[in-house]
Amino acid sequence: MVLAMVLSLLVAKQASAQGASQQVRLQTTASDRAVLNARLHRPNARGPAPAVVLMHGCGGWQPEVLASLEEYARFLSGNGFVVLNVDSFGTRNRAGGRVCGSLGELSRARDYRTHDAFAALRFLRHQTFVDADNIFLVGQSNGGSVALISALSRTASRFGGEGFRGVVALYPWCGAAGGTRLDLHSPVLVLGGGQDNWVPPDQCRRFSGNGQEVAVKVYPNAAHSYDLRIPIQRYMGNLIGYNPQAASATRTEMLTFFRRHLADGRTAAR
Repeated sequence: MVLAMVLSLLVAKQASAQGASQQVRLQTTASDRAVLNARLHRPNARGPAPAVVLMHGCGGWQPEVLASLEEYARFLSGNGFVVLNVDSFGTRNRAGGRVCGSLGELSRARDYRTHDAFAALRFLRHQTFVDADNIFLVGQSNGGSVALISALSRTASRFGGEGFRGVVALYPWCGAAGGTRLDLHSPVLVLGGGQDNWVPPDQCRRFSGNGQEVAVKVYPNAAHSYDLRIPIQRYMGNLIGYNPQAASATRTEMLTFFRRHLADGRTAAR
């Protein structure tokens, strides 16, 4: 925790220029105490800004995944949000798809990456240019499952009552939530593909929220990883690939969700 605080203070000093994008590091509270790489994007806005944490899927920062996340980062920072794009796998030697083919690896990743998500939340809360009351979480695939877990009341309690203003889960494993009746600390938006045979969105469609809203939208013609700019193909027997209509709609949906849930009626710079 001390190291995380020191790193946060160093970033706050170094990231003084608005509009900057830079490499940063933060320490997780997971049992391995890993120090993670991340990319920080800042908007051209005065005063503390709302923020978004981005979390990749089971492949880690593979080139197409990183390109997709950085595209989200530029879009969101252009709409007034600080963005922290977190790499959970690089320093853990789990990059390049090593996690994708093992149910055990995926399960362990959901646990330690939940620690990563809340470490990123605390990291951002210690930056003077971040509105600490308005920090959101977005995850793809395995990161989307982490987003679902992070929205639960029991998870917020596990991390001292802290929580995200809202979470967006992109094509997650719906079973990660532990059921369909969700006791929520944070409002949830799930976006999935109707052609996703890897983690079908059927269970997500049955979600109902207690304490906060949960909304689910399925793009009928989209497969898994529909926001990665790759041709439609099979990966480990599962259909994946780019759907430009779903990818464009996702950016609009998440931005609308964030703005609707900003605390105290605040608005991100436009």
